[in-house]
Amino acid sequence: MLSLNLNTIFKARGIEKPYSYLVKAGINPRSANGLLASTPRALKLDHIEIICKLLLCTPNDLLIWTPTKDQTYPENHPLHALKKPEEQNNIHELLATMSFEQVKEITQTINNIKKAL
Repeated sequence: MLSLNLNTIFKARGIEKPYSYLVKAGINPRSANGLLASTPRALKLDHIEIICKLLLCTPNDLLIWTPTKDQTYPENHPLHALKKPEEQNNIHELLATMSFEQVKEITQTINNIKKAL
């Protein structure tokens, strides 16, 4: 079953009010509620595009696939790439547990990656 991964992405980006964020971006309130509840009746391509632009991600980042218990899929099936990782850490929580020196190292690494892009 496919579901949306929006709340995880908003949390990782430090966005505390995702509903307001989506509405301000042009998504109507009813659609924003459905998207955040991961229960939209339909998923509009323009909404996917808006969200991907805002969150600097791809449509694959927005989706999580959970295999159903009654069906088996070969390990090389492309849907396996959309499985939710075992553990998704919040970057803010991780940084809070690190020394300042470690945070500086991570910041430098991120800056190096950004320069390489």
